[in-house]
Amino acid sequence: MRVYVPLSLPRLAAAYKAGELGPAPLTAYAVTPALREWYLSDDIEELEYAALNRAALASLRLLAGEPDAARRRVVVAVDVPDGAAVADPDRGLDPASLGEVSVRDVVRLAKAAAVHVDADDAEKDVTAAAAALGAADHGDDDAQFVVDGAEDHELLWFATQEIPNLIGLGD
Repeated sequence: MRVYVPLSLPRLAAAYKAGELGPAPLTAYAVTPALREWYLSDDIEELEYAALNRAALASLRLLAGEPDAARRRVVVAVDVPDGAAVADPDRGLDPASLGEVSVRDVVRLAKAAAVHVDADDAEKDVTAAAAALGAADHGDDDAQFVVDGAEDHELLWFATQEIPNLIGLGD
């Protein structure tokens, strides 16, 4: 099962140093029955893209709590055994938790399939979106528009071998 783990660049650096994503349990996003029902699609690529976007929103929430972190959303895509990621049935159709799963074990970073990160040109919109999250959560339509502005930026795909460059350890 492919899961998408939301991070920030400092958290990616910590995972790189430790060689693993943890501590367990990890909150991640995946194609769950509730996400399938909400998205109304049978196309697995579309559903995985929706799960990736849910993880990107969770990454934005992490950034809102990390004022010193670079304003770039980070999502690590990793394949785990099917039973390793479990959705909470009590929160299944809660719009705030669509696609959310709990990964029970620490995941070796070497198992990651890819890393998705905002381009530099997204930082202004991601900064504004992180600042507007609280108001958007309380129903402010203008703030929600600002949060949605971050979603206009596609996350770029990086191979795991590129992590050192992403966290500033490259040449």
